[in-house]
Amino acid sequence: MITFYSEDITLPAIDQAKVSDWIRRVAATYGKRTGDISYIFCSDEKILEVNRQYLQHDYYTDIITFDYTAGNKISGDLFISLDTVRTNSEQFHTPYDEELHRTIIHGILHLCGINDKGPGEREIMEANENKALAMRE
Repeated sequence: MITFYSEDITLPAIDQAKVSDWIRRVAATYGKRTGDISYIFCSDEKILEVNRQYLQHDYYTDIITFDYTAGNKISGDLFISLDTVRTNSEQFHTPYDEELHRTIIHGILHLCGINDKGPGEREIMEANENKALAMRE
């Protein structure tokens, strides 16, 4: 079950049924099925609090993914800072809606086993994000 929540911020205007279907289709391309996935949309202040409390990181970020995947069933809690998504869309000169969906699928790709911290991994992640974004419609 894929659910969408907001904490200290207004829930973004996304078509939850279409986004959930898209997430399932993307996961299936990696041989995965979706379990319990919760999106928690929040502010920069909330994501900073989560980052400090659970990861001991003292900085803002667009997404934090808590992975509860078991086998081929992906599950997790995904915190997304809409403030940082907006900042990123301005910085990268991309439409807000595109940046939001890129961030939404970024967490799913992590749950599917794609990383972005090691050498060359950021480029692999970006290529997979672009492939997933092309599947949206």
